[in-house]
Amino acid sequence: MRTDTTLLQEAGLPVTDLGPVIAGERHPLLFATVSGAHLYGFPSRDSDVDLRGVHVLPAEDLVGLREPEGTRSRMWDSDGVEMDLVTHDLRKFVQLMLKPNGYVLEQLLSPLVVYTTALHAELVALAPAVLTRNHAHHYRGFATTQWRLFEKTGGLKPLLYTFRALLTGIHLMRSGEVTAHLPTLLTRVPAPSYVPALITAKAEAEHGGAEGVDRATVVQDIESLHRTLDGAQADSGLPDAPSGFDALHELVVRARLAPAD
Repeated sequence: MRTDTTLLQEAGLPVTDLGPVIAGERHPLLFATVSGAHLYGFPSRDSDVDLRGVHVLPAEDLVGLREPEGTRSRMWDSDGVEMDLVTHDLRKFVQLMLKPNGYVLEQLLSPLVVYTTALHAELVALAPAVLTRNHAHHYRGFATTQWRLFEKTGGLKPLLYTFRALLTGIHLMRSGEVTAHLPTLLTRVPAPSYVPALITAKAEAEHGGAEGVDRATVVQDIESLHRTLDGAQADSGLPDAPSGFDALHELVVRARLAPAD
């Protein structure tokens, strides 16, 4: 197990011993990382901690009559901080990787690692083989959903999620790199100058409103970023389809027959 205490502290995460939590899992874990607002770089003082990862079901769970536990979730309180751990079985997770699903890739590649194995490292190494220009659709769709929520609620959180999704998609199309951390993205993709102030405001309250934001200006900026994402997708050097199917298939079989400790 590896806990990068420095990175966790820099992300504003409570440094806690997850050993008992990991030991309480019914099936071996391949990895567990931090997702959500802490990964995106705009947690609030009252943000919960989203842990995401992969477990490995034994082969007998897949060949019998019982429905396999493809997804597991646990929630608990750690010194007043709400924690939740959601894991997918390896096969289900890899199937999601082979779709244009940026969300699972962000979990896999999160630098906020709280538990890892050698097979986790192998999955990370295979991630470039599943990246395609079609991942732009994932980020475009997620940004649209969050924007509609912002229009309905005026909340700061969905507005930041909208910016984060668009900038992640643009950067991915241009560089082939999955980066979910909004402050980092602001150094790599041109964005409105007021976004850092939104991040600062979000730190004060998880569900605060986007007061002081000029709606007309934000609408123009979001539309402009959508056009930028469209252009980045059209010009991207990423392939149209993933190439890692065979290698990922072999990894799933190997892990199933000899699960990680």
